[in-house]
Amino acid sequence: MGLTKEEYLALENKARELRKLTIDTVMWANGGHIGGALSATDILTILYYKYMNIDVANPRWEERDRFILSKGHIGVGFAPVLADKGFFDKEMLKTYNHTFSKLGMHLDRNKVVGLDASTGSLGHGLSIALGMALGGRLQEKNFKTYCLLGDGECDEGSVWEAAMAIAHYKATNVITIIDRNKCMIDGRTEDVMNLEPFADKWTAFGFDVKVVDGHDMYALADAIEYALAAKDKPVAIIADTFKGCGVADIQDNYQYHYASVNAETGERYKKQIDEYHDSRLKN
Repeated sequence: MGLTKEEYLALENKARELRKLTIDTVMWANGGHIGGALSATDILTILYYKYMNIDVANPRWEERDRFILSKGHIGVGFAPVLADKGFFDKEMLKTYNHTFSKLGMHLDRNKVVGLDASTGSLGHGLSIALGMALGGRLQEKNFKTYCLLGDGECDEGSVWEAAMAIAHYKATNVITIIDRNKCMIDGRTEDVMNLEPFADKWTAFGFDVKVVDGHDMYALADAIEYALAAKDKPVAIIADTFKGCGVADIQDNYQYHYASVNAETGERYKKQIDEYHDSRLKN
């Protein structure tokens, strides 16, 4: 079915808003994982504003779709999504990573409404997603479990153990998405630990693999709908992205894995985000 033009425009404008809110949150926190947050914005936007079946008024609804942020350090970009959806007041974002705030650098399920799993050490999210999916299968529930991983995170062996198990159990109710921004904290992924041939690895582990432009809403929609229709094999969506996407000053620069933003820089970044999205809407 894909996206209508109206849906596409709404998602693009929402991604613009969320990128700017992420910049504000980094500024309020005096620092945050800005690069990976901005690379994942479009993926988070299309999941939460198009595909995921959730009820903000009933955040623990048993039939809801689950979302596991395995690359949990980008809470500074995920908390704005949850706030914008209405799970908690946006004013809370001003306390992000402050002492005694409910919004820590890595979000805690026991403190953050709308969060399905606490985050922290990399490499655990896909296993959690599989456990939720198998639990849903045993209970004869139809919810889907989406898991967003970082590409650098895929250096972790636990990711591949989970992948092997997902394929073995034919857990097609797990939708695996990898934010392939090709950068990590210490450099380019291919310099730190070569991942290629990345798609072939997922194929070898028993997945049906879709490689898409992770900043193209139409391409993301097609890949997600393909995954939702899967019957025999789980689907892995490799979303090619840019670290710091939308901010020309930092885009595709691994040195902005984590950064602080002051008021002047923040305004410049938000202007660049407007320019970026305006250029996309013209194409």
